[in-house]
Amino acid sequence: MLTTRRWACLQRYATANPCQLWPVRRYQSTVPSPASTISPALLGRAQALAAEHAELSKQLNDEYDGRIAKKAGSLSAVVMALNDWKSASSSLPELEQLIKDSSTDSELRSLAEEELQITTEKLSSLSSDLQTSLIPEHPFAQMQCLIEIRPGAGGDEAGIFAGNLLQMYQGYCRRQGLRVNVLKFDATKTHGLEPSVQEAILEIETPGAYDRLRCEAGVHRVQRVPATEAKGRTHTSAVSVLVLPNFPSQGEDELVEDNFEDPSNDYYVDPTDVRTDVMRARGAGGQHVNTTDSAVRLTHLPTNTIVAIQDSRSQQQNRAKAWQILRAKLAQARRDAREEEMAQLRLSVVGVSRMGRGDKIRTYNWSQQRVTDHRSGITLHHLDDVLEGGESLDKVMASVKEWLKVRDLELLVADEKSARAKSEE
Repeated sequence: MLTTRRWACLQRYATANPCQLWPVRRYQSTVPSPASTISPALLGRAQALAAEHAELSKQLNDEYDGRIAKKAGSLSAVVMALNDWKSASSSLPELEQLIKDSSTDSELRSLAEEELQITTEKLSSLSSDLQTSLIPEHPFAQMQCLIEIRPGAGGDEAGIFAGNLLQMYQGYCRRQGLRVNVLKFDATKTHGLEPSVQEAILEIETPGAYDRLRCEAGVHRVQRVPATEAKGRTHTSAVSVLVLPNFPSQGEDELVEDNFEDPSNDYYVDPTDVRTDVMRARGAGGQHVNTTDSAVRLTHLPTNTIVAIQDSRSQQQNRAKAWQILRAKLAQARRDAREEEMAQLRLSVVGVSRMGRGDKIRTYNWSQQRVTDHRSGITLHHLDDVLEGGESLDKVMASVKEWLKVRDLELLVADEKSARAKSEE
């Protein structure tokens, strides 16, 4: 942690005064102990993972195993972060001892005071890095994703706002260089106004898109005067946004090693549980729309999850899209059920729960040009830029991701306390 010049100065001092600098145990430091700069529960978890990494590394030295190597690799970030944090923590008492020593000359004391400030600031950053490394990666983090947008209460106004959100996410993806296309778009006309979207599904084909956009899942609320409002009254409408994992075909994406066609896989969908109905598509769309059975509706019987697609004139293409969406919905539902089960367990032990995806997460107020996220608490008065998918949306999303990090750390602490309580029973 020390620069070369400062470390050389400190070493010269230590050589000349060995009994005054290094026996730091005789000195009662006023610097907080290393354990107090990070939750003891999280520090204990980091040390346990580091010990596990050491054991796995020892096994790899004896005989290489791909699964063990992958596990060890996933723990390497924790080990590096813990070692850096320990190095910074251990240097603080030594620096403070040097500053308090009456025999230290003024130049050396000045160097030590400067180094103490730098190291203290660095330790704060390293503590954050260590805590972040402890948060398990979401199982869908590296996957592509689907964004499903559906209007809620509010009639045509909710449908129009759903269209605004669709454009917002398209703008964001274009600006970020994410590959995006519209997988499904179902809208109705509104007498000269913007189309009222009944359902829209975006497919973001860039690996890692799920992790980027999962913070957008929830209920988005809009407050504005609809174009159809004659008396100028403000209406409140809501739109539901779901962010779903997009499972690629087997072998299509090297980042996804699981075989989702394998019956033993957690996210396998048994075809015998799915009823397939084909029918003629409805509405305008060309000469083939009402003359061929191209529309496909899939119904997952155990959960009554229904997906209907009629966007393409090809029944085969509609069937493939429907299966893609059905698999994503069921996988997300299973993951949500597991997270809810864990949340209830944590709540019963230490009182830590989580905000569900059905809760109102964000409000867009037209009259005040205001966007407020109710999780992180951030408020921006750049509504137009947010709805264009601009940098203001980046700021909102970044604040939510930081909020999610804090919540994840709370849950980690809850898990550690729960495990400790069980071990003491």
